[in-house]
Amino acid sequence: MTFTEQLLQELAEAGGWIVKSGSGPGLEKWPPRVAAARRSGRVPETKELYGGWCQGGYEIKLVDVPAWRLAVLEPIPVPARLARPHTVVRTMQNEQQPMGLTKPVQGRALRLIQALVTAAEAEGHSSSAGQTGFAPPSHRRRRANPHFAITAQGQTVGFLVLQEQDRTEHIATEKELAEVKKNSWIRIPRFDYTPSERLRFVLSGGRPHRASEWSDTPGRTLEDQLAEIAQEVTLRGDAAERRRLDEIEAARQKRVRWEAAMEEARVQYAEAYRVRHFEAQEAAWRHAIRLAEYMGVVRTRVEALPPGQTRTEAEAWIDWAAAHVERLDPLNTPPRLPDIPEPRADDLRPFLGPWSPYGP
Repeated sequence: MTFTEQLLQELAEAGGWIVKSGSGPGLEKWPPRVAAARRSGRVPETKELYGGWCQGGYEIKLVDVPAWRLAVLEPIPVPARLARPHTVVRTMQNEQQPMGLTKPVQGRALRLIQALVTAAEAEGHSSSAGQTGFAPPSHRRRRANPHFAITAQGQTVGFLVLQEQDRTEHIATEKELAEVKKNSWIRIPRFDYTPSERLRFVLSGGRPHRASEWSDTPGRTLEDQLAEIAQEVTLRGDAAERRRLDEIEAARQKRVRWEAAMEEARVQYAEAYRVRHFEAQEAAWRHAIRLAEYMGVVRTRVEALPPGQTRTEAEAWIDWAAAHVERLDPLNTPPRLPDIPEPRADDLRPFLGPWSPYGP
């Protein structure tokens, strides 16, 4: 049994996931072994073999290939000429040098864009022109603003159309050699760059699936890859829609938890209010007892006074004080639960923990 067969059998028995632990050369051999297993051709076409370092050692997984990668894509036809250009293409045609491309490749680039935006709109997407007459400098061309964009399910995917450069060894001229002799800071470039007929599409925005760049290669032209590019736009739109729905569901669940926390906070607030009311009654009762004791002492003193205005005024005060003590004493009325006032936001805050009383 080969190593690849042994590894695939071990993964099958472990449910498609294993972690190789240890240290030293015994553990470091696994990345090249997994790479060799990928190249062996023995991994099923519907599976992908992954390997990577994890906290416990080296993790190896055998997972299903996404359905979208196995889908058979219909080729997108590219028009031989622009008889009825799309609005995006027409906007570019009005520029003197659309996308900063040289004349030999402009027509082909516009026909590729025509085919792509037409296919995208057939899928229900929309498209718009960007900075169509703009050519970014070579050192930052992948960070430039898109030349056009396609929006799928609310996700805008920007497209930057670039012209590849051919690099050749630079042969210094006599003038350059003379300048270097006179000025030591001058540097002669090592290479010369000239525009080629190859094109590159750079995509931005959304979550990448297949890739973020497509270009002409010796084996495949961009015409052959348009179906993949169109699928990439749809996949990014689908992912954005799933993310939007997940965010809506997460927000809904968060509001449900917040509403439950608010309801519990109201219950705890009401209970705390009743406790405070009960404790206030006990304090009022003790206060009334102390005042009644004081009144007893005062009454004894007043009874010892001789008849006259002073005693009459003192007895009137005792009558008022007795009525006041009677009003203070909670035992003079039947006990009942207090009416709970509507809580304010700050009243509920102590019972909400990490939640805000103003919303989730």
